[in-house]
Amino acid sequence: MARKPTRKPHRNGRGLYLGAILGAVAGFFAGRMMGNAALGILVGAVVGSALLYRVNPGPWNRP
Repeated sequence: MARKPTRKPHRNGRGLYLGAILGAVAGFFAGRMMGNAALGILVGAVVGSALLYRVNPGPWNRP
């Protein structure tokens, strides 16, 4: 009986880091419009990193 190839989940640290940075920047501007930039940065970083944690931005191309 042949085994199914195991699927690797699309989770990585680079997506987590990139999501935190992009989310913090977007949250800063959204938070400034609402009156509290610091809270916007925190919420944006958490939401952005949660979204991009599952995205695979590509291989490192290391041997």
